[in-house]
Order: sequence, then C-alpha cells, then structure tokens
Amino acid sequence: MVMSLNVGEKAPDFALVNQENKKISLKDFSGKWLVLYFYPKDNTPGCTIEGIDFTMLLSEFHRAGAEVVGVSPDSVKSHCNFQEKQKLKIMLLSDESKEMLKKYGVWGKKKFMGREYDGVLRTTFLIDAKGKIAQIWREVSVKGHAREVLEKLLENKK
Repeated sequence: MVMSLNVGEKAPDFALVNQENKKISLKDFSGKWLVLYFYPKDNTPGCTIEGIDFTMLLSEFHRAGAEVVGVSPDSVKSHCNFQEKQKLKIMLLSDESKEMLKKYGVWGKKKFMGREYDGVLRTTFLIDAKGKIAQIWREVSVKGHAREVLEKLLENKK
C-alpha cells in the first residue's frame, strides 16, 4: 500500500547510510531546508541528468540554506561509483530495505514497455527548516527539475 504524504505534514523521520557509510537522519537537517529527491537507479540516463543538475546548482541551494539529498534503493557501493563516475557533490542515501521509500509513498507500481513492476516513483520533497513538507513534485520529469525546485525554495523563503 502506498502512503500519501501532503504539503503541511511533518516529514517522516528516517535513518539511512550515505555514500560515506555515515548514518544520516532527518534530525541532521534541523534548522535547514532539505531537498529530498527519490530516484530509481544509479547511472541510468534520467537519474544521471537529475544528479548532475542538482550538483550544478548545489552552491545556490547552500546559499539559500538548503541541503540536497538523493535516495534510491542502490547500495552504498553503487552510490560511491555513481558519484565518482558522474562527479556528483550531493549526498546520496542507500535504502536497500525500501523502508524509507515506502514511508514517503514513493515505492509502487510502475509500467514500462507493457510490463508492470514495483519500483521507485520519481518524486521530490521540499522540507522546511521545521521538518514540515513545503512542496511535493510527483512523477518528476528530470529536465529543468533541479532549477524548478531551487526557484520554489527561494519563493518559500521570502
């Protein structure tokens, strides 16, 4: 069953390891805005574009007081390879158990080339400094998405 989160709700807590094998939780971003984006798989075309776009805008996100974190069910080792290969500067969290993906309602039925399967529904959450969901993008189209998220963040901070 896919849970559905809404704008204004408290973001579900999580504790996952990042690409450096350090445990990261929602509390680590207290007092900061957080861009939490869920993507299907390291080193695939759409996910690579998204990671590179967020990396290119990272200094602007930081100036606006926000961190950018990508989450997928890939392993820590896969994340390290992805970051190195694509020169990504963003933090990547590994959710191999899919526990966080399910908590955020981003694990569900997908269709591709006529077959149906369970997978990551590409979704981005903008979480404010108090841990509340400020914006949700579902069924994300990667081209221009990072810029759109940055603009929404700046708008929310006015």
